[in-house]
Amino acid sequence: MEAKSQRPKDREGVISALNVAIEATSLAERVTSFTPAKAAFGTVSVLLTMVKVRLLLFCNDLLQVHTYPGQDG
Repeated sequence: MEAKSQRPKDREGVISALNVAIEATSLAERVTSFTPAKAAFGTVSVLLTMVKVRLLLFCNDLLQVHTYPGQDG
């Protein structure tokens, strides 16, 4: 029972950490003048945003996605 009640708090912490990482990489992208670094920071920011959206969509209690290893589970 305790593990279920802990999940929303853990998820909120992960989402908060992702928000901080996205903001940090966006800031680094704006501040740097080194072109390859701008591209790298931009890519990382987009990937972190995609991870965040995936967590928000698929880790909801109503939209829980179950994955199984292998082709047929």
